[in-house]
Amino acid sequence: MTALAIPDLSLVVLVGVSGSGKSTFAATHFAPFEALSSDFCRGLVSGDVNSQAATKDAFDVLHYIAGKRLDAGLLTVVDATNVEPHARKALATLAKAHDVLPVAIVLDVPEEVCVARNTSRPDRDFGAHVIHRQRDQLRRSLRGLAREGFRTIHVLNGVEEIAAAQIVREPLRSDRRDDHGPFDAIGDVHGCRGELEALLTALGYELVRDADGRPVDAVHPLGRRALFLGDLVDRGPDTPGVLRLVMGMVGAGHALAVPGNHENKLVRALDKRPVTVSHGLAETLEQLGSEPAEFRAEVRAFCDGLAAHLVLDGGRLVVAHAGLKEAYHGRASGRVRSFALYGDTNGETDEYGLPVRYPWADEYRGRATVLYGHTPTPVPQWVNNTLCLDTGCVFGGHLSALRYPEREIVQVTAERVWYEPAKPFPVAGTGSGAQREPDLLDLTDVLGKRIVETTTHGRVNVDAANAVGALEVMSRFAVDPRWLLYLPPTMSPCATSTDPRLLEHPAEAFASYRADGVGTVMCEEKHMGSRAVVLVCRDAEVASTRFAMPDGVTGTVHTRTGRPFFDPALTEQLLARVRTAADVAGLWDTAGREGVRSGWLLLDCELMPWSAKAEELLRTQYASVGAAARSALSAAVRALEAADAAGLPVAGLLERTRARAANAERFTAAYRRYVWPVDGLTGVRLAPFQLLAAEGLTFAGRDHLWHLEVADRLVAADSSGLLQTTRRLVVDLADPDSIAAGTAWWEELTGSGGEGMVVKPLANLVRARRGLVQPGVKVRGREYLRIIYGPDYTEPANLARLRSRGLGHKWSMALREYALGLEALERVSAGEPLWRVHEAVFAVLALESEPVDPRL
Repeated sequence: MTALAIPDLSLVVLVGVSGSGKSTFAATHFAPFEALSSDFCRGLVSGDVNSQAATKDAFDVLHYIAGKRLDAGLLTVVDATNVEPHARKALATLAKAHDVLPVAIVLDVPEEVCVARNTSRPDRDFGAHVIHRQRDQLRRSLRGLAREGFRTIHVLNGVEEIAAAQIVREPLRSDRRDDHGPFDAIGDVHGCRGELEALLTALGYELVRDADGRPVDAVHPLGRRALFLGDLVDRGPDTPGVLRLVMGMVGAGHALAVPGNHENKLVRALDKRPVTVSHGLAETLEQLGSEPAEFRAEVRAFCDGLAAHLVLDGGRLVVAHAGLKEAYHGRASGRVRSFALYGDTNGETDEYGLPVRYPWADEYRGRATVLYGHTPTPVPQWVNNTLCLDTGCVFGGHLSALRYPEREIVQVTAERVWYEPAKPFPVAGTGSGAQREPDLLDLTDVLGKRIVETTTHGRVNVDAANAVGALEVMSRFAVDPRWLLYLPPTMSPCATSTDPRLLEHPAEAFASYRADGVGTVMCEEKHMGSRAVVLVCRDAEVASTRFAMPDGVTGTVHTRTGRPFFDPALTEQLLARVRTAADVAGLWDTAGREGVRSGWLLLDCELMPWSAKAEELLRTQYASVGAAARSALSAAVRALEAADAAGLPVAGLLERTRARAANAERFTAAYRRYVWPVDGLTGVRLAPFQLLAAEGLTFAGRDHLWHLEVADRLVAADSSGLLQTTRRLVVDLADPDSIAAGTAWWEELTGSGGEGMVVKPLANLVRARRGLVQPGVKVRGREYLRIIYGPDYTEPANLARLRSRGLGHKWSMALREYALGLEALERVSAGEPLWRVHEAVFAVLALESEPVDPRL
């Protein structure tokens, strides 16, 4: 067997004369959509796979499709003869344009075999002279493939060697997505060994020294690893000491590293190639001159062998010395390496003779966090999910590290100014290149068609028209965007009941979750109120410093669409009661990270009565419908009774009218249960059921019992009567008796006038084979649904029509909005800029503009 190693992401070019077996080789070793055939493309554009007149158009199509696949990060194979240099050059150029590696696999088969194969095919009518010419071109091409840009070349000689070949796909050296950390990313060290030792110690690493007392490794007791962001060498007092320590850590598996531009220059200098000896390189070469030749060789091999960037933690983290824009993540080409080492330069120099660098981070919108160094900055600042950790240690600043995924910055102060910079080291608040303020929102962030990357549900598309509608709501009616951290998802009903008398029943909810592999569910009483999100700060100082709230504002209480429930004064009264309950319950400590009190809480709640938000809807729609129906139908019943008494044949009509009158009474009774008078907060009830987030933390991983116990503590600590508990029942889906108890509880709730219940996976956030599982489905009662579908919806003809209601779009919307809500919370807890949080929040509001039956 001959193993042919190819990169996971590459453009594979099959090279061989007609009849050499390229199509068979492609079909054997690659998936159907991975291989693009020139013959097939001829057929696409002309209807004839052998039409040589269609060759140009066919290759235009082939190159276009290959480009789209490479854009998507998909391995692509080109099945064509490719024996002519211009054909291969075009493909090598295509690979370069998409920053992937070109691979050549040459099938060198004896001429007579190729001639025999073509002769046996009736669709091949060209003579042996064509094969002879192609083979001659192939033989002359073999020596020049490397010069043409092919980084990997495999030549298979003869039929047997081709038959024995096996393709082995290897990840790029930059692909470390399976490595999830945790990591400690360390900025530019520049030969400052003393500061590096101090920083590693501050991060919790234990230094390992050799017999001469020199540090040669550092081990973290919790298994954390360091990520060195390049520029270990030059300018500082002890470049060999830094290299000895870092090389030891990398060799022992206790660290990863990427090269910087200074390592790149050092390798060229050690190879005796032309290089300008400046910016500290002279000092490094002098220091290394005192080291053994073996050590210098190890240094050269280490620096030259580093991948220019690394993609880590499932693609959520990218590290490169000078940073890396999203289009280059996980790619391999000269320009990707150049960007990673030197940044985005325009070839110009400033007044200090230093390259002018384009501030690429200002326009970064990628999902991955990018950590880098290269350009000294006095204070590490997040810019669009990127962070520069070069804080000018060698210039007298700090040596900085970021704990990942915690996003905590750890620093040590430089022992002294080791090297005077060519350009004055900037002080805090200054610097070249505009940096976007974290809380600055930009209209272009949300307008037009958008794609929002979510951790739990992949990409969510937002239509441009829906974004316009959401912008109007957000700008005209919503609370201050600085306080709008989360919008709850819509909730889908369960599948339509198989019971012909009902639209909804718990059996369908239980069956759906059981099919998704959920073993235990939580059934929660569904309060007939309005979904409310409560952001409450521990005190005015937190409100001011964390959320820039003005004096007298300590939080917000808003609807599912971000609108405030009450005027500012009444909102503060409600927040004061929630805050007091949180104080008494000790919730600030419970919700905070270990040993740290949280400054704020974000709660998911139900606010009652329904009329507190929907009074206009009740008065103009439900009350008027009920009053008109009762008045008209009672009069109709009286008239029909008189006609029946007079002997007229109206008995059937009278029975139907009496039934409709009874339905109208039931309709009125149904909505009146959820209406009661309020005066200020008197009569208002708030039922918290989930703690969404606190400073630096989210709680989607906690089960619903934990969340409801937190809510119970708040309710128990509230002496004002505002907070109300949520009744619940746990149901084991493998136990028929438990399922029966859940069904009986729903019947009890709905029989006494309640709306129904919400069924949720007890574990909260759950994934199944087909993806994210619905976070909850509502199972509403027969009488409550009169409010939704009208007084006469229970009539058999109406029920039969309603049973065909389509739920697919509602289910899809619920999942997408749920994922976006989780994404917003994760970004808040990670300390990401407000615009990144609002990208997800705004998308929820935009999805609400999608056309879906509002009764579902």
